[in-house]
Amino acid sequence: MKRLVLTLCLAVALVSCKKETSTEIEVVTPEEMKELAEMEDVQLVDVRTPEEYGEGFIDGFQNIDFRSDTFQEDIQKLDKTKPVIVYCKSGGRSASCAQEMKENGFVKIYDLEGGITKWKYKGYEVKTNP
Repeated sequence: MKRLVLTLCLAVALVSCKKETSTEIEVVTPEEMKELAEMEDVQLVDVRTPEEYGEGFIDGFQNIDFRSDTFQEDIQKLDKTKPVIVYCKSGGRSASCAQEMKENGFVKIYDLEGGITKWKYKGYEVKTNP
């Protein structure tokens, strides 16, 4: 009986730990991201190339190119204890970036589902530099 209780406790602990790590990266819809982006202390990051960023971006997001040679040092300038929202063109690079940030100790990462493509499709505004 003791062995069964111990096994159950261990199983619950493992499931709890597994659940906790899976919530560090949360894929969000454009509607959810719009609300999250208005939170205080949230960091907003567009991980596309500077050329893509120049063609149009979501207001308030800084550009940190995921494919840049300086990507690692650029993300180290962010505060790992504050939430960060990332997006790219369609979701592939931002998913990779979110995983990289998780491995670098960021505590809460939101990834825009479908990237800026879905953002525009839903009718949300995209800015361009004059």
